[in-house]
Amino acid sequence: MVAHIARLIVLALTLFSLQTQASLFSGPATSPHFVTVDQAFGFDFSQNGNQLLLKWNIKPGYYLYQQKITLTASQADITHIAMPAGQPHEDEFFGKSQIYTQDLRVPVSLHDIGPAASLTVTYQGCAAAGFCYPPETRNVPLSQTSPSGAVATTVTPAVAAGTLSEPARQATHLPFSPLWALLIGIGVAFTPCVLPMYPLISAIILGDRRTIRSSRIFLLAFIYVQGMALTYTLMGMVVAAAGLRFQAALQSPAVLLTLAGVFILLALSMFGAFTLQLPSALQTRLTLWSNRQKSGSLAGVFLMGAVAGLICSPCTTAPLSAILLYIAQSGNLLAGGGTLYLYALGMGLPLILVTLFGNRLLPKSGPWMQAVKEGFGFVILALPVFLIERVAGDLWGLRLWSLLAVAFCGWAFSLSLKSHKKGMRVLQIVWLGVAIIAARPLQDWVFPSASPGALSADSRELPFDDVSTIARLDQRLQQSQGKITMVDLYADWCVACKEFAKYTFTAPEVAQRLTQYQLLRANVTANSAQDNALLSHLKVLGLPTLLFFDAEGQEIPGSRVTGYMNGREFAAHLQKLQP
Repeated sequence: MVAHIARLIVLALTLFSLQTQASLFSGPATSPHFVTVDQAFGFDFSQNGNQLLLKWNIKPGYYLYQQKITLTASQADITHIAMPAGQPHEDEFFGKSQIYTQDLRVPVSLHDIGPAASLTVTYQGCAAAGFCYPPETRNVPLSQTSPSGAVATTVTPAVAAGTLSEPARQATHLPFSPLWALLIGIGVAFTPCVLPMYPLISAIILGDRRTIRSSRIFLLAFIYVQGMALTYTLMGMVVAAAGLRFQAALQSPAVLLTLAGVFILLALSMFGAFTLQLPSALQTRLTLWSNRQKSGSLAGVFLMGAVAGLICSPCTTAPLSAILLYIAQSGNLLAGGGTLYLYALGMGLPLILVTLFGNRLLPKSGPWMQAVKEGFGFVILALPVFLIERVAGDLWGLRLWSLLAVAFCGWAFSLSLKSHKKGMRVLQIVWLGVAIIAARPLQDWVFPSASPGALSADSRELPFDDVSTIARLDQRLQQSQGKITMVDLYADWCVACKEFAKYTFTAPEVAQRLTQYQLLRANVTANSAQDNALLSHLKVLGLPTLLFFDAEGQEIPGSRVTGYMNGREFAAHLQKLQP
């Protein structure tokens, strides 16, 4: 019994001693514990004929990026990927994205599976606490189902909407809300090609029946608009359905740039560079058929509205074509039809008001109508910027958005110069101010020195030396000259790494303490074999990870930092490392 009690006392003293030693790096600056990538995202798969099921068991507190999941098939064709909808996620450096925080199941349909076929699956995820894992690659061997020649295809499920199920199509959402189509339709109604036609259309709807009740007038006008909306809705659904077949092709840079060029041409038509409309012979034939319909009857008015949707004027053709090309990329029948319905409804609202209350509600024609038309040219120009951004990257996208905003402000400023109304001087100052603010990305591009706070992969605020190999790291550790060495493991895909560089390392209390350290940085963005060898040598699970070595080149026990720390916490951690 005494011996047993003695062993308990020794065990208690040992635990107390370990706790005391661990307390050296305890408190707010203690790094959280993160599991291995296989524990965070347990990957598995199963195949049943041409159907393959990819499975990720995601640990609570961790998430996978939807856009980082890519599939590469060798000696097989990928025909269908049912990628579920993710949760919206946004951060300062990568913007908006979709993530999965719960177990993920992705059915994949395959075709022409060859004798040595395989599927390479790449994915990447992070911990919600601010810790990211390098991209992981898994090779899935496929069982042959039918002989075929070797075919290699690469598919990113997040954007391959041509093969998505309905939940996946919802994930491949349009970057702009369909409600914008309603506003665009209202705006198009006030262009010089459309607004003057409303009194005439109102008269055609009513026919010779001028003594009917207001409720009947509203019903006739509403039915006319519904007929027009039906045409546009069917048009949108047909285009979206056709887009399903070519969705994967729509993600290639060549196709995206071609679409951007088409949108630019449509915008130029709104600026008056050329006229875009249906052939006059076809317009005349449709108009004559519409005029033969019986005015004042619900069926006749509905048919007139349906035909009117096909008679595109020069002012409506460009916006309509832009919206059709735009929704073709979504592959979503509901979004396609709904967007065009809202567009038609927006065009029809002023017509309903004119039919009910007469011409007195219409504003007088004038140069402002041409300004409305040109304004929609800038709206259309936003679409090629969005497409080019997907090819050229976020940085060039930011510059193009800046250029578009400056051009719009310049156009608005020039319009204000033509007006002699009171208050125009204030409006001109506002437009100039907005243009100066919007031009900041362009200024940073032309004059890089004008952006001292800009973040680079090297984080020039501190004198980091690059180390890319184990041999180079060992060499620098032996050249520390009696200093403590801090090794920063960095990657462009690591959000918290960028936060460390932008916020933590530049904090005055941190920067001052780090002057006493030898600073090394290993950039493992490429995730190459050399990078993986270095991470394995240092026993690093993911990023951000900061390592501290003493003057003899040995890692200081308990000093490793994993996960993000702000300046105050990191300064306290550095203080504890001082001898």
